[in-house]
Amino acid sequence: MSEQPRIHADAEVATGLKRFGRFLADNPVVPLIVFLVLLILAHFYVVMPLRTGRTGVISAFWVNNLIKFAIPLAMLAACQVLTMLTAGIDMSAGIIATVAAFVCATLGPLIGVTPAVLVALAAGVTAGLVNGFGVGVVRVHPLIMTLGTGLIATGCLQVYQRFVISTGTLIPETLVWLGTGRTAGMPNGLFIFVPFAVAVLFLMRFTGFGRLLFALGSNEDAAKLSGVRSWQVYLALYALSGLIAALAGLLYLGMIRTPSLSLANPLLLPSVAAAVIGGTSIFGGRGSFAGAIVGALILRVIDTMLTLLQMPEGARIAFFGLIILLVTALYVRITGAR
Repeated sequence: MSEQPRIHADAEVATGLKRFGRFLADNPVVPLIVFLVLLILAHFYVVMPLRTGRTGVISAFWVNNLIKFAIPLAMLAACQVLTMLTAGIDMSAGIIATVAAFVCATLGPLIGVTPAVLVALAAGVTAGLVNGFGVGVVRVHPLIMTLGTGLIATGCLQVYQRFVISTGTLIPETLVWLGTGRTAGMPNGLFIFVPFAVAVLFLMRFTGFGRLLFALGSNEDAAKLSGVRSWQVYLALYALSGLIAALAGLLYLGMIRTPSLSLANPLLLPSVAAAVIGGTSIFGGRGSFAGAIVGALILRVIDTMLTLLQMPEGARIAFFGLIILLVTALYVRITGAR
């Protein structure tokens, strides 16, 4: 008789765990936020005492810097989330951001700030259209197509530099204000990022275009049988990704205030990692930009911790990659995502 209540209790525990697992699967941002909080606490109460001998304090200045440097990473992560929904990827996002920033800074003294910004954004859209044509019409694999486009853009940028090397650079004051300024203790970049994030979330959840992205990633053949012209969707998708990357590059230019031929290139792989950590499947059909935003914050906290520990560059890169793998594996394990 005593076994019956125990069996019943075990069944209730198992049922509760299943419900909790379903809750996490339906709300994938929750475990990410919990992990982010744990990382921040570890930074101030474990890493800082280890290095400085005293406990740190979470200040508004620290939070401001964390958010400021996470914004361009999260914007590039949006490129990866949107393209990964269709089982693709955009390996040209970093160089497109760099091209936009360099073109804007070097054309500013020649044609003015506003035309330079428009040309920079147009360059991003053009590169995106090339990617979309290759993926949607020629049917080149997205990884190969975007990688090739990135290499071509890198070569074109080096040739372009020779023609403008003597013209000087001009960083638009508006971009500097957005990249480095603060309002009420928070970075001004949020004036751009918040509407941008709302627009991306709305596009993914409530628009026909967003549903088409999920449909193509889940089963492209079935989507085509339903009358979807996939090549048109790919053209629009990669053009949008190019525009987002260019916009991120301009914001990053205002933050760094020094144009270079590799300005945003180091953000490429972290943007992919942020998307994957945020719950976006590389196999398509599932993705979360909200998760990618939290993923970008997680990566920035990890980077801050590694900097404070003064790890050698090689060890930092290896440890950074290891943490990304562990976080991704833990996330998949908790949510039951595949």
